[in-house]
Amino acid sequence: MNFRVIHQKTPSGAHSPYQVVEQLTGRGVAWINRFLDREYVRRLANTSLYSYAHSLLHFVRWWESVHHTGDISKEDLADSTLLDYVRFQSTRQPPPSAATINDRVACADRAIRNEFPDATCQAAPGFQQIYLHRRPLGLGRPRFELSRLRVKEPKLTIVPLSVDEVARFWASFHNARDLAIVGLMLMHGLRSAEVLALDPEDVLLSEGQLRVRGKGSKLRFLPLAPETTQLIDHYLRLERPDPCSAALFVVLKGPARGTRMTPAGLRSLFRYHRGTTGIQLANPHRFRHTFASDMVRAGISLPALMQLMGHADIQTTLHYVQVSPQDVYLQYARAAAQCIRPQSRIPS
Repeated sequence: MNFRVIHQKTPSGAHSPYQVVEQLTGRGVAWINRFLDREYVRRLANTSLYSYAHSLLHFVRWWESVHHTGDISKEDLADSTLLDYVRFQSTRQPPPSAATINDRVACADRAIRNEFPDATCQAAPGFQQIYLHRRPLGLGRPRFELSRLRVKEPKLTIVPLSVDEVARFWASFHNARDLAIVGLMLMHGLRSAEVLALDPEDVLLSEGQLRVRGKGSKLRFLPLAPETTQLIDHYLRLERPDPCSAALFVVLKGPARGTRMTPAGLRSLFRYHRGTTGIQLANPHRFRHTFASDMVRAGISLPALMQLMGHADIQTTLHYVQVSPQDVYLQYARAAAQCIRPQSRIPS
């Protein structure tokens, strides 16, 4: 019996809008849906619930192929359960990325522990280790944590776009809406989902500020560059249909005119301009990396960049920072010129 993810448009306040059900009978997979409901009550974002539902859908399909049922029992769990799941994924063709495997395993682990709090399906010997953590200076009670089963992920280096590539891609747009969208990503570092979620009241043009809802519905206020302000103002006055939805960026043509732009519509927009310019690496996330590299090159501090990008941890910000050897040399030369050093004496 196969399974699928369904979306409930009007869920109750205690149930996730995404549920995993049996394909033929429509019966829900209880242990998965209890986990999704718990995460929904914790006010997890719908995008995260969608990702969790599909990760668990993949796991339950594998579980059914082994145990011939989608139901899970404590007696069926073993120390090697998650390791067997990793082996299964690694033999697929084409194999999923290490990051995808790790996300699926971590999600399955959390869902199983939600169902069986004392479950022991961490990993086979060699993966399961116990670490002892103490607070600084040895104060406080030690706390024990079990390491997670993870596949080693290769270091991903995303090269920012060059000045020429940015200029060529920018020149291919011919209306203020599209230029404003690209400008918010390139000059302000917004994620594509953050751009699409904007409403007109989030743009404070008179104050030169932008209110952004980031991951976890966290609000942050960003300064608006004069160029972006002009583009948004032009779009609102001359291009945005009236009447239309409450969204800032809406569809301008066709049957869906006036409705909020969708992720698929944004992908289609970028796909078209990649084809016309030949810049195959141009995508929203690449623009976010380009923004971060430009800011660091201009001398912004890492804590300030962390706030601009909406990161909760500065280590996440460091993943976006690409510093070339030339940048290191120039920054060293600039810093060295401002340092006070003792006068060297050449012995006679």
